Amino acid sequence: MPDPNCPHCEGTGWHPVERGGVSAVERCSCNQARRPASLLIAAQIPPRFEQASFENFSIRRENPLASESLTKAMLDARHFVREYPLAAKPGVLFMGVPGAGKTHLAVAVLKGLLEKGFEGIFLDYTSMLEGILRSFDPAVGTGAREAYQAALDTEVVLLDDLGARRASDWAIDTVFSIINHRYNQKKATIVTTNLPDEALGDKLAEKTEGSYRVKDSLSDRIGARARSRLFEMCRVVRFTVTEDYRMRGVRL
Repeated sequence: MPDPNCPHCEGTGWHPVERGGVSAVERCSCNQARRPASLLIAAQIPPRFEQASFENFSIRRENPLASESLTKAMLDARHFVREYPLAAKPGVLFMGVPGAGKTHLAVAVLKGLLEKGFEGIFLDYTSMLEGILRSFDPAVGTGAREAYQAALDTEVVLLDDLGARRASDWAIDTVFSIINHRYNQKKATIVTTNLPDEALGDKLAEKTEGSYRVKDSLSDRIGARARSRLFEMCRVVRFTVTEDYRMRGVRL
């Protein structure tokens, strides 16, 4: 709760700010001081990423090209946190191969916004869809239904591994309804995906042992309408590294 005697916000919990000629409001410090700890718990960040931060994000110095890509990605992510809620776009889309560090940086962004007093939640794409699907069963309690509502209405949503499952008409419609709602309401949306995108120059066909395999694109998995809105509402942060760093040290 805000301080009812605060001279900055007069007890509302919000005070006006202006940057670059743009006026907005942000949470007053009298309210922020009491929120971050409880917000972090409510965000439901998985244990594997509980310690993820900008400070411990690994930049692979031994590979100059990877180092440049990862450094730029981190700087872009930091910039978004610093500028929010006055950022040019209300979201960030992290794109790249598995194991590049996308989720680590996405969680660092989420934590940065929690520290500024905004409510947020971590949602795994596949688990979210499964929960929403279960909610259509009358025997299921309110918990599954709340997953869909959280995806719609939470101030900040981190949607991890978007498009991880193959699309059905139901899945495409559900993803579109969530992204479209957040697009219309200008709600902060942090997204990670491993999927390629032809419009960004990604190749969908790859040659393996003399034959070609055609990969699904982001548009294939979530639909063209959702993809279009996602790119309009999000700053795109590309990881151009090609190595899965989770595989380092794995003996085959």
